[in-house]
Amino acid sequence: MDLLANKAKVFELNGAFAREFTDCGFKASFLYELDGIQIRAFRRTTSVAKPMIYISAGMHGDEPAGPLALLEMVRSGFFDERANWLACPILNPTGLVAETRENANGIDLNRDYLNPASVETKNHIAWLEQQGSVDLSISLHEDYESTGFYLYEINCISCPSFAQNVLEAVSPILPPEPEPLIDDHEVREPGWIFHEPEADLPDQWPEAIWLAKHGTAVSYTFETPSSEALEQRIAAQLRATRTLVECYAS
Repeated sequence: MDLLANKAKVFELNGAFAREFTDCGFKASFLYELDGIQIRAFRRTTSVAKPMIYISAGMHGDEPAGPLALLEMVRSGFFDERANWLACPILNPTGLVAETRENANGIDLNRDYLNPASVETKNHIAWLEQQGSVDLSISLHEDYESTGFYLYEINCISCPSFAQNVLEAVSPILPPEPEPLIDDHEVREPGWIFHEPEADLPDQWPEAIWLAKHGTAVSYTFETPSSEALEQRIAAQLRATRTLVECYAS
């Protein structure tokens, strides 16, 4: 692997996010700089009466479909007047450069949200705390062990579930994960994990658990199988996110 070439690609991707979100009227907030890459988060408020929807990607560096899908979203005009928007498109820049799940210090950032040890998570949390409450959170991930698409749902307010809508919409691209046990979680239906707002390991909080503990009403984590073609994974993430937002904000 040519790290210099891969760093150039991540640098280019990061710059594309800055340009595209700014062109769409988002306000950029500087989070931190690592390995020469300046990471930013983005916010656009359209109306206080609209829900706040937050989308994150790039938590794990070996899961490229999420950031690439998010770039397609912003380029295609997905972020319209249906909602207020928050976006963090690259949460693990050094992992993306190295194509590793963990960051350059060997930390899995998605287990670092209770007592954060990483610069990435500390600064991400500080930004999130300034944004106020989130109504809907969407996290874009991938899974090397799965053969189909699946999702986690955390529902803190008994909001109607849109998991079945998402799974049905994605199924022409990627079928639901068929296993009855995914990451040691029993599924409610194929591809649908209904997760309580508690961490599997009490001292290792993922982003979704931190959000749930800090007022986020509903969150979905989308997982595409890394064994499938990248184009399919991107298309599945796009279809899942668009379907969920259409259902939620309609």
